Amino acid sequence: MADFSLELNEDQIQIQKWVHDFAENVIRPVAHDYDEREETPWPIIDQAAEIGLYSLDFLMNAFADPTGITLPLVMEEMAWGDAGIGLAIFGTTLGVVGITANGTAEQVMEWVPQCFRKENDKPALAAFGVSEPDAGSDVSSLRTRAVYDEASDEWVLNGTKTWITNGGIADVHVIVAVVDPALGARGQASFVIPPGTPGLSQGQKFKKMGIRASHTAEVVLDDCRVPGRCLLGGKEALDERLARVREGRSSGRRQAAMATFEASRPAVGAQALGIARAAYEFSLDYAKERRQFGRRIIENQSIAFMLADMKTELDASRLLVWRAAWMSKTGHMFENGEGSMSKLKAGRTAVWITERAIQILGGYGYVRENPVERWHRDAKIYDIFEGTEQIQQLVISRAISGLHIQ
Repeated sequence: MADFSLELNEDQIQIQKWVHDFAENVIRPVAHDYDEREETPWPIIDQAAEIGLYSLDFLMNAFADPTGITLPLVMEEMAWGDAGIGLAIFGTTLGVVGITANGTAEQVMEWVPQCFRKENDKPALAAFGVSEPDAGSDVSSLRTRAVYDEASDEWVLNGTKTWITNGGIADVHVIVAVVDPALGARGQASFVIPPGTPGLSQGQKFKKMGIRASHTAEVVLDDCRVPGRCLLGGKEALDERLARVREGRSSGRRQAAMATFEASRPAVGAQALGIARAAYEFSLDYAKERRQFGRRIIENQSIAFMLADMKTELDASRLLVWRAAWMSKTGHMFENGEGSMSKLKAGRTAVWITERAIQILGGYGYVRENPVERWHRDAKIYDIFEGTEQIQQLVISRAISGLHIQ
């Protein structure tokens, strides 16, 4: 009997339906309103927490799935409801991955629960800060510094992070900073900034083209002091790693920011799939109902073939996302940049399908009363954040060639 199967198991099917119902009945009815207001949907986050959808237990169960497919399933359904609200709810995941990818077991146990719950048992949020005003895709150019104060066993952080999901409103911030500027990207480390730490503040909040229900802002660090235990991985491990790099040996460890992005790219690709699927389904229904020249517009080859291509691209993208998620979970190395492939393809597909959806609806697709206009705006960010389209191409081309392509 063959071991290979693309069938979802019973647990995955139940989780998919549960999340889909929440997306359909709770998220979709308010998606337009929160997009217009550009506000964090706190009541929806509260509802997600009340039913256990936004919780450490749920996320850990999703991560524990041996196939790796459950988290992409969840992300696709949430983005199908609304990408901005979905990101407002699950943007915390990036901070969690930043901790789990770089921290010790003790640090994971201490900090990850605080990403979801405050002391008063209200929902908490987490943020992951890498990008800076002068360092977006080029993470080797980070300027945020972390200097160790041996007398107090504290790290002092100074700098500005930008384009940060949940930046400034999060309870727990995970910040990537430079500890040895002479070593470039290999001289960076990740730090947890605990709730209420003096010296961390929100800078500019950005007004965005899409995903408007998701809070995006600058994070300013001004002599922000954190205890030594907030260095993810610990100082002893950091000192050993830096010593190896200075001696010209391998650090034996992935760059702090890239370790997080590699683990999260399939899930981000799944969010793009959710937007693409929403637009495809809406367009299909519209084409089957809309009549022109005495027949339904789907009976015209120009429309039918467009929808056939949309469905084909959607399913092909999902297979790349599932493969990358499975590889990541089962310990298969991304020898050919498979994680980047999944995010690259899914982002492109979301932009292309939402554009085709507008074309199918014509003028109706261009007005804000119909959701395809919002989905198109939401889709574009998936070509940009967590590594632009070009950065994904760079990762893949380096992987397949074995050369340092610039």
